[in-house]
Amino acid sequence: MPLTDPAVKNAKPGEKSRKLTDEKGLYLLISSKGGKWLRFDYRFGGKRKTLSMGVYPDVGLKDARDRRDEARMKLANGIDPGYVRKVEKIAETDADEFGTVAR
Repeated sequence: MPLTDPAVKNAKPGEKSRKLTDEKGLYLLISSKGGKWLRFDYRFGGKRKTLSMGVYPDVGLKDARDRRDEARMKLANGIDPGYVRKVEKIAETDADEFGTVAR
């Protein structure tokens, strides 16, 4: 059964971290200290991988589902969404360093 916004909002931490599953690999991870992360589990190249969709409530449930759908489309095209994110982050960092050096 898919998660709802009230269920996510009212979810309380326990003694251990726990998962509340949504659908198609998306779940809410609730830490014992109260943090709530939306994550997506997938398999690529025979390995299980996890991709963070954001921290609740900064990223809503609808946005996390949209991000999950984008990642699933990349997987359907044979592209690892975690690798794409890593490359984008490196490119962003390199662009910032180049600007600093140029100044």
